[in-house]
Amino acid sequence: MSAARMQVLSSRNVRLLSRGRNEVFAGRSGAQRPGGDPRTRSLTCPPLSSSSSPGRALSSLSATRRGLPKEKMSENGIMSRAKVLTIDTMNPTVKKVEYAVRGPIVQRAVELERELSEGMKKPFAEVIKANIGDAHAMGQQPITFFRQVLALCSYPELLSDSTFPEDAKSRACRILQSCGGNSMGSYSASQGIDSVRQDVARYIERRDGGVACDPDNIYLTTGASDGIVTMLKLLVCGEGTTRTGVMIPIPQYPLYSAALAELGAVQINYFLNEEKCWSLDITELQRAVNEARQYCNPRALCIINPGNPTGQVQSRQCIEDVIRFAAKERLFLMADEVYQDNVYAEGCQFHSFKKVLFEMGPEYAETVELASFHSTSKCYMGECGFRGGYMEIINMDDEVKDQLTKLLSVRLCPPVPGQALMDLVVNPPQPGEPSYGSFIKERTATLSALAEKAKLTEQVLNTVQGISCNPVQGAMYSFPRITIPEKAVKEATETGQQPDMFYCMKMLEETGICLVPGSGFGQKDGTYHFRYTANVQPTVRKSRYSVIQMTILPPTDKLKILLNKVKEFHQRFTQQYS
Repeated sequence: MSAARMQVLSSRNVRLLSRGRNEVFAGRSGAQRPGGDPRTRSLTCPPLSSSSSPGRALSSLSATRRGLPKEKMSENGIMSRAKVLTIDTMNPTVKKVEYAVRGPIVQRAVELERELSEGMKKPFAEVIKANIGDAHAMGQQPITFFRQVLALCSYPELLSDSTFPEDAKSRACRILQSCGGNSMGSYSASQGIDSVRQDVARYIERRDGGVACDPDNIYLTTGASDGIVTMLKLLVCGEGTTRTGVMIPIPQYPLYSAALAELGAVQINYFLNEEKCWSLDITELQRAVNEARQYCNPRALCIINPGNPTGQVQSRQCIEDVIRFAAKERLFLMADEVYQDNVYAEGCQFHSFKKVLFEMGPEYAETVELASFHSTSKCYMGECGFRGGYMEIINMDDEVKDQLTKLLSVRLCPPVPGQALMDLVVNPPQPGEPSYGSFIKERTATLSALAEKAKLTEQVLNTVQGISCNPVQGAMYSFPRITIPEKAVKEATETGQQPDMFYCMKMLEETGICLVPGSGFGQKDGTYHFRYTANVQPTVRKSRYSVIQMTILPPTDKLKILLNKVKEFHQRFTQQYS
């Protein structure tokens, strides 16, 4: 260190931090550094003389005092600047975000897949990811007509190929004519392609028995998630007790809790009734909103119907009660309806919130604010990767609607291939068209298989002592309750894990089955669950470069094997910790 450098240092204060570090900094004799650790003490040296130049005084300030990254010595002896963005200087709300569906247990599953591909011995030959509703990744086949049209739109030269049916060609031409430069590679309007929004509006009118739908109220989105987060952005405001609170079901899809954490909003939990097949109870909504008004401003109520992760389907009466509650409490309704085609249980039927709202008469139809969401990712389509979706808004203030359009314009437009796919979902082949027969056959087969798997899941899991599973009325998941022995709870606590995370991690390491613990979705204290995706077709990783589908057995038989593995693990786990 140079003599000049030593001279500057000798005129500074030295503070000994309570953690044992020494830090040299500039400041007046005996003064504590602003924002510094109150546990530190100062060793006073003579202050800088008043004759010191301003430049000299500034140079004597530490990098931290000047808001610059600290320098540190690298291994080769060269001074290097510390990172500008660190875990301590990043956006604090991002650190609060948690998303269990792709959390630590999934990361470990990926590690196990890699280890298997490298030849490491495990007590299983494959990793089975039953953690996420990614239908095609689990073996569900795409709808032929959808892929034909998307292929034609992506490579229009195929329009001259005689192997493609004429209705697929005409549909592709219509979509391309709505795109800038007749190309799916061009931007669209921020709200989405006009012709697609018109088709979505007509679809909603058919679905809802003739209830009118204005295409201007339709916004095409990057999956349903994009629309949900966008609406939450519009709703969140205020500080302290005026901060926006949003009511979400528990258990919930973690998108909601993650988005609210990132936006700094207040999460208001209302619990679904597990004893009554995860039904929604208005008295529970009232309890939640009354308590929340003590510390925030409840402004929105989120409903997932059919339910994720719980698989319940709400009755029409329940939906009417929710709408009345929202009107009374002045809450903006958000209806997540991405599983609307996935209804399996006898006596259950999907009712859209929009349809019920308008059938309740002007008192509600003209006042209750509603946003409803749909997606190409679920139902019989399972096209998660295309990120297609829409939202419909009802009774939104015109000035807010302008702000919504502005907000959406920032991200330019949703993916145009996803918009094209959404158009095919809402406007599929019609009777008399060449592709109609194959479309209906594929659609029916997919939904029937999901219904069969939902029933099988409930039946097998309910034969296991210590596991109870409600009927899977709809969606793609079961959320069984598991009994975890006290000894296992204690060991989990000692290792800093939630008991159901401990359980699921053990299952992964012993069987290769990847499930998401119930704590990632929320659950009542003292209860434990896991979410199980019913649409499972195991895969085996042949090498680090290829994945081969196990096609020896029909999918239902594969599911039986998988469920039996869960059954055997639970029995071993219970015996081990009893």
